[in-house]
Amino acid sequence: MARRQPAAREGLEGVSGPKVIMYATSWCPYCERARQLLQSKGAAVEEVDIEAAPAARAEMMSRSGRRTVPQIFIGETYVGGCDDLHDLDAGGGLDKLLQTGVTDDE
Repeated sequence: MARRQPAAREGLEGVSGPKVIMYATSWCPYCERARQLLQSKGAAVEEVDIEAAPAARAEMMSRSGRRTVPQIFIGETYVGGCDDLHDLDAGGGLDKLLQTGVTDDE
């Protein structure tokens, strides 16, 4: 399965926390919005390019129940897509989830 990580950015070395996986494509504007928000939070995102690996799309659909990208998982928590990620941040839950892997709902 094709996976890529963004290039290291200054100040992000040594970042710890739950694993962040984002199923994405390189050209999707919603993927880019989600990528920018996660990077602004210092999250190291493991991207799964669903175009580079045909099995990745099926894996994403099986895990999320959705066909569109991005689909984001933080730790064991399924976040959803770009709008879901931004809603989580607006509600104050994204920082805690990135630190602990759990939300206030859990």
